[in-house]
Amino acid sequence: YEVHRNVDRSGLPLKQEDFVVLGIESSCDDTGAAVVRSDGMILGESLASQASIHEEFGGVVPGLARDAHADAIDSVISEALDKAEMKIDDVDAIGVTVGPGLEICLRIGCNAARELAMKY
Repeated sequence: YEVHRNVDRSGLPLKQEDFVVLGIESSCDDTGAAVVRSDGMILGESLASQASIHEEFGGVVPGLARDAHADAIDSVISEALDKAEMKIDDVDAIGVTVGPGLEICLRIGCNAARELAMKY
């Protein structure tokens, strides 16, 4: 185990330094992302509502929700980063909703988070 200055064993920055997290939400019928600094400051956020998609059915239709998440996830993440005036390389960690929620919707957010984490 190699010791790195200013990095905890988890790989995250030590608490005395601010760090930035990209949060991704896709648990039900809205796709959301936010860029948040470790002191709680929201630097940028974006939300894609699905209200108009599900309104005629009187509730959330899981398959339609999944498809809407898949269509919106990349642009929602990009918009949150743009509003924060950051690039994905500036993010120190990625958080994602893993539950509760609709599994087929959660999977969209989890897959996006995993792909970003592996790439960057």
